[in-house]
Amino acid sequence: MKFSFKSVLLGTVASAFMSVSAFAGDLVINFDDLNPGPKKAFEEAIEDFKKANPDINVTVNNTDREAHKTAIRNFLTNDAPDITSWYPGNRMAPFVDAGLFEDITDLWESDPNLKDKFAAIKPTMTRDGKQWGVPYTFYQWGIYYRKDIFDKLGIAEPQTWDELIAASELLKENGVTPFTIGTKFLWTAAGVFDYINLRTNGYEVHNDLTAGKIKYTDPRIRKTMENWKQLIDMGAFVPNHATMSWQDAIAPFANGDAAMYVMGNFSVDGYKTAGIDLDNVDFFPFPEITPGIPRAEEAPADAFFIPANAKNKEDARKFLAFVAQPDTLAKWNATIGQLPPNSASEINQDDKFIVQGFDTVSNAAGLAQFYDRDAPAAMAKAGMEGFQQFMLDTSKMDEILERLDVVQSEVYK
Repeated sequence: MKFSFKSVLLGTVASAFMSVSAFAGDLVINFDDLNPGPKKAFEEAIEDFKKANPDINVTVNNTDREAHKTAIRNFLTNDAPDITSWYPGNRMAPFVDAGLFEDITDLWESDPNLKDKFAAIKPTMTRDGKQWGVPYTFYQWGIYYRKDIFDKLGIAEPQTWDELIAASELLKENGVTPFTIGTKFLWTAAGVFDYINLRTNGYEVHNDLTAGKIKYTDPRIRKTMENWKQLIDMGAFVPNHATMSWQDAIAPFANGDAAMYVMGNFSVDGYKTAGIDLDNVDFFPFPEITPGIPRAEEAPADAFFIPANAKNKEDARKFLAFVAQPDTLAKWNATIGQLPPNSASEINQDDKFIVQGFDTVSNAAGLAQFYDRDAPAAMAKAGMEGFQQFMLDTSKMDEILERLDVVQSEVYK
């Protein structure tokens, strides 16, 4: 859908004057989500922005995400809008490095919201010490668990790796598989890998690995795999995971055959659909593994950027500042059931998962964008294939890591 408002120009002199004025006030925004909820939230935000800025003519181009991914490099180079949606972290890196995204560090330093209320997500918007976009939504990952099963067996929410292992052993002794997972589409295994790596080695190692700066055979990554191996070898995951999608994996969680699920908050609707009483489901952050490592979280975000070739950067900055406002983000994310990146935004206090997720990400030392967003596509594909293979046969760890080193050397040339 497009919103376009053009001035009527009267007279030759007036036409010349007004054309400059209209040019300065025309704002073109490319967006990438046609799903009903996100589309509605975006359109409402555009209307609110236009009401607050009646002198700015807004044109919106909304396409589906796959088409957007295909087109973005071309339009950034040849016919740049003033604002485009894209992803933070390493997914923005190629465009930053190519000089196709505008440095907006000045806005982060001057805008009171960005300066003080986006601390948790600021690192993922930062490259080369500068900020390049403004996030408008994100959602937490963590461990969703069957509270009724935990309560029956007297298991408290694990705070450490040893407590997680002990809880898993007790669950198995009582005929319950600790974790459900469906790795048919691979990315779910990457979520588990990311969390064990974040808790074993920390946020910088996660970023260095996905940026190709350290090898998969690095001792730190081997330690991550060894920790993961401990869970796999004890039978902590459902055995038929390679045949199941993430939705299929809800079934053992729903019927009580499995007690935990490492997953994103979008899965909650699936629990309801499967007939689970949400009073019997709760959430906790992935436990500490290496003591003292600052707690980073998986929290994939979506953001807006100003292309370097944009024609109206002044009004583009106004739009980004508008997006960063707590009320804007509260309304937007209430519509789509996700988290506002501004820590001052109000959230739905009646949704315990939103409340817990907001607390989790707002107090995180850093926010990872997920393995297949942070790593280049070819590396992510090979990595996730390797993670699934590892979950099926941990004896192949060295073979898998060595193969990933080879892929890495090709991808990051």
